[in-house]
Amino acid sequence: MSDIIGDIRRELKAAADPATLASFQRFFKEGVTAYGLKTADMRRVSGLFWKEVKDRSKEDIYRLGEELLASGYYEEGAVAIGWAERLEPRYEESDFRVYERWLNEYVHNWAHCDTLCNHPIGALVTKFPAFLADLKRWTASANPWVRRGAAVSLIIPARRGLFLEDIFEIADRLLADGEDLVQKGYGWMLKAAAEAHEDEVFNYVMAHRAAMPRTALRYAIEKMPAERKKAAMARG
Repeated sequence: MSDIIGDIRRELKAAADPATLASFQRFFKEGVTAYGLKTADMRRVSGLFWKEVKDRSKEDIYRLGEELLASGYYEEGAVAIGWAERLEPRYEESDFRVYERWLNEYVHNWAHCDTLCNHPIGALVTKFPAFLADLKRWTASANPWVRRGAAVSLIIPARRGLFLEDIFEIADRLLADGEDLVQKGYGWMLKAAAEAHEDEVFNYVMAHRAAMPRTALRYAIEKMPAERKKAAMARG
């Protein structure tokens, strides 16, 4: 396994681009350790080595993924999370705890948070809705990435019209969260839910707009008609 990790790191270093690395500082205000790969190159590396590991057991793939995540390098973590996405046909309930631990221990930027939560975790919650209770528990975490994850794990199900009452409950729990990235996360969740349930989300926003931070509110109503945006922003 260590040979594969070494090969991945050599491939990432070979594709590193100084201009891309410099641009990361604009994208990741929280700071990030990176080689500096363009998105297309990162996907190429992830896919290249997926061919080498895809027939291994999930346990082996997770061990490799965890070694990559533990390095702290953005691109290595992205490779691991990309592999997790590709495992979706093999997901079982036990996989949720693996990704929950990754979120708690290894996620330190919005891109890893959103990819891990939108895709592997979101797919597991859709397949096993009992995990909605875990997302609600996450809203009380001291880790802001976990709190953001509670919301962004429901982006794709929300677009499909699923779990509306649970979405509102999670928004209630995060309503006054002081972290900008969490406010953006639950605002994004509400915006996604509005694609299938615009009336219900608008009514929710109107009922809570006095307490809802402007960041979250703007995200939630971003795609609504102009008259609804105006009414929501009036703060009456």
